Amino acid sequence: MAAAGVLLPSTAIGAQDNNTVDRATTDSFGRLADAVLNERTAALLDGRRVTRPGDLHDKKVRVASGLARTETSGLSSLRDRKKVLEQLGEVYSNAETKVSTDGVRIKGRTATVQVTETTVLTYKKVRGDEPTTTGFQAHHEMTFTRGSKGSWELSTIRAKDEGPRAVNQPVTTPAPATDGDGYPKATPAAITWPARPAPKTQKAGGYDYKAMAAYAEKYWSRYNPAYPSFNKGGGDCTNFISQALKAGGWKDVPGSDSDYTKWWYNSSNRSLSTSWVGANEWSWFTLSQKRATNLQNVYQMDVGDILQMDFDRDGSKDHSMIVTYRSRMGVPYVTYHSTNTFRKSVASIIASNPDAAYFAYRT
Repeated sequence: MAAAGVLLPSTAIGAQDNNTVDRATTDSFGRLADAVLNERTAALLDGRRVTRPGDLHDKKVRVASGLARTETSGLSSLRDRKKVLEQLGEVYSNAETKVSTDGVRIKGRTATVQVTETTVLTYKKVRGDEPTTTGFQAHHEMTFTRGSKGSWELSTIRAKDEGPRAVNQPVTTPAPATDGDGYPKATPAAITWPARPAPKTQKAGGYDYKAMAAYAEKYWSRYNPAYPSFNKGGGDCTNFISQALKAGGWKDVPGSDSDYTKWWYNSSNRSLSTSWVGANEWSWFTLSQKRATNLQNVYQMDVGDILQMDFDRDGSKDHSMIVTYRSRMGVPYVTYHSTNTFRKSVASIIASNPDAAYFAYRT
């Protein structure tokens, strides 16, 4: 399942000097990346393993001993994550992980390989109302080191995405918490389940929550050309939820683009307020203008509600998501950009990111 096309100079094919690798080695990089990421996905499945392309080692490349120990520990943490999800009624019966190689850069004895992982997990029907599948794309940077005899060892794997940790990505050591910045403060939400019920009326306040969800699920992977994308400018997640909220009835509040108490998008010149696209600014606007209130627990969220995360608890919110589905068991499912994700359960996000701070907004 390694990709045939990689970003290599034409002189690299068949060459083996210090700055190039041949096509066979490049393909071996891709196969090893595929095998490692498939191993991670397999650790989450209900008593079944993902079919992967051969062993983790071949004649050209292998996993370095240090990374092998790290991955073994990581697989153990993923199996623990699977148990946590099972207690919440979330079980994956099958999965498909595919890996494409996007680029290879050689410098001396080091090869830096960029890969894209596409994983689709099938929900087991435990309660009967689960979605059929959840899917995501993740981007990884892998470092290979060449030994004196020409073989390569995979020494590091680094996730490049700024969104929530993928459900098959092992947990890293959390960063210490720091104080906030003095702006309107959101109240962190508990992540314990079950939560005290907080019923929501679908048409309360004149907002159409089903329309919000429908918009998000329509444009989760194919972006609406009527709006700019900020994937290359810090992330598109808050821009995306603002679009969905507007589709459900949120009205513009015109004014200075840098005033967090204003929220607007101008389609004629594609300009917008910082609160439209910034995670922190959106929160400040929402709370100061009473567009939303904080829920006590993430499991109280319903369709049209917003979930934000502070990955490293440094006081700055890093990511925004919108609830587009809620199961009868009381588990919300979120859809978001950066990375493009459809109906991912909040349970799996928490299990994969237990070190983050969460903020739940009732819209």
